[in-house]
Amino acid sequence: MTQPVQRAARPLWWLGALLAVYLCAPFLASIPQIGQADWANVDWHATWSAVGVSAGSASVAALVILVGGVPLGYWLARSQARGVALLGFVVQLPLALPPLTSGILLLFLLGPYSPLGLLFNGALTDSFTGIVLAETFVAAPFLIVAARSAFAAVDPVYDDVAATLGHHAVSRFFRVTLPIAWPAIRAGLALAWLRAFGEFGATVMVAYHPYSLPVYTYVVFGGQGLPAMMPLLLPTLAIAVVCAVLSVYSRGARATLAVSVDNGDELTAITPAATAHDLADLRLAFRAKRHLGAFTLDVAWQPQTRRLAIIGPSGSGKSLALRIIAGLEANDAALSAGTVTLGATDLGVLPPERRQIGYMPQDYGLFPHMTVAQQLAFPVDADAASARYWLAHLGLDTLTERLPRQLSFGQRQRVALARALTRHSPLLLFDEPFAALDTPRRRKLQQSLRALQREIAAVTVIVTHDPDEAALLADEVLVIEHGRTLQVGPIAEVFARPASLRVADLLGLHNIGEGVVRGAGEIETAGGLRLPCSTGTLADGSRVMWRVAPRALRAAPDGRWAGRIAGTSLRHGDRYVTIDLAGELFDIPADDLPFPDDSALTLRFEIDAGGVTAWPSQDS
Repeated sequence: MTQPVQRAARPLWWLGALLAVYLCAPFLASIPQIGQADWANVDWHATWSAVGVSAGSASVAALVILVGGVPLGYWLARSQARGVALLGFVVQLPLALPPLTSGILLLFLLGPYSPLGLLFNGALTDSFTGIVLAETFVAAPFLIVAARSAFAAVDPVYDDVAATLGHHAVSRFFRVTLPIAWPAIRAGLALAWLRAFGEFGATVMVAYHPYSLPVYTYVVFGGQGLPAMMPLLLPTLAIAVVCAVLSVYSRGARATLAVSVDNGDELTAITPAATAHDLADLRLAFRAKRHLGAFTLDVAWQPQTRRLAIIGPSGSGKSLALRIIAGLEANDAALSAGTVTLGATDLGVLPPERRQIGYMPQDYGLFPHMTVAQQLAFPVDADAASARYWLAHLGLDTLTERLPRQLSFGQRQRVALARALTRHSPLLLFDEPFAALDTPRRRKLQQSLRALQREIAAVTVIVTHDPDEAALLADEVLVIEHGRTLQVGPIAEVFARPASLRVADLLGLHNIGEGVVRGAGEIETAGGLRLPCSTGTLADGSRVMWRVAPRALRAAPDGRWAGRIAGTSLRHGDRYVTIDLAGELFDIPADDLPFPDDSALTLRFEIDAGGVTAWPSQDS
């Protein structure tokens, strides 16, 4: 595959090479002119004065552009206000205008007879200030465009995670958003400085004096011709070379790690949640309501335990509910007091940075500019002992100096989990925490988190697709679909008696169906199969849900029901056989079938009434 790919790329390389040759050719053509330059008549004092004016004015202009352009770029990238798009177009107009036209426009604003010019007694033209103003107008779009693109590319999840870790808006901007966007902003700043340094058209209109290097070059060329140009070009070329070197230079220095890691620590002496003993009576309650286009989430839950799970298919709104609990999404139900409460605390009135929660988003939200150790030290109340514990416990203690891009997918997930567990938070929110891990690691971490839940008093909410994970890590479960509650209750009750076939399907349950009670001791299924069952107080003719335990169905030569093998499946390493009885499908362990897996065989089966349970249907 390598050779065809290389052959296909050759035309692209040739096109790039042709443009590169053209861009380099003028510089190469200037080399023979060095010996023919008029070095004797060079006014070095005027030359270096012009270089200083250009370098100084470009630096001041670049500083002005940086201070104002970064906030403007952020606003253009994140604001949804009307008119922002028009503003973004206007600030880019100097890129399209001829420089002389830009200079004329500036004279209308800054000229000696304009209102501003009269106010400043003409000091805004033919001065160093005038050069800075002209360069700022022409060069600012380079940084603004770069900043807007950089901020637009920063995933908002980073800001969300930083908020849940206790950082306010200003701290999040300077410690997370700006550092992530800075490489692109830095490139835009370099372009703005270079553009300001080489600016001629607008400068010559606004400030002919003092001479900047481009204006001085134009004056010398008009008076002395081409031989006098090489001495003036050399400073410009030197500065261009320096800028090029700086643009490709990457500093490899890392900031000092905020979390020291000593693998010799006795981990058994560290209790990550030692301060959480006074939180044992905390209970979470919430009502989450949110309209997003055609989708509406409207669920309410008042669980009685601390280990909770939310299960639902993709797009059901379970992650949205978690974000509302975290305070990262607006809650349309916020007009009602206590829409998100934790014990006696009304979290609904608090911003996310004050909710004191641990949050692990679905895409992890690891800050790309921070090492693993810095990720764990980032929370405002980070505990170094707890960080060391989880680094070792999750197999991360050898990765502390790595950035997220240097980690595998599973390692990133473990770092995000460790960061959420590092805080002594009364509320821990996990959005699909183990989805990307291999099965052995996932099972191990699930068991570790279950052990942690026994040690701490924090309320934990797990959003998951995995019913087994919910059964292991939660005592109560909320099952939702299309933004609505399908069933809520204790894990044992919901798994034993799902409210509908859809709930059973989402929980991965088998041998469940709907039917009608037909007298004492019998249920007729939708397919007409008559199941023996102790119906108890269920009224004759009432609609019910039924379930047959796998061991209650067994092959018997003189069995009452005839069936055939409809397929096989594998669950957690155990093989099951699917039996078709009168259109109803039942799964039984393969070991309980003493016959070959031959779908052509008609077999006889018995059903133990003691293994059949029934309960009122949701529709009854």
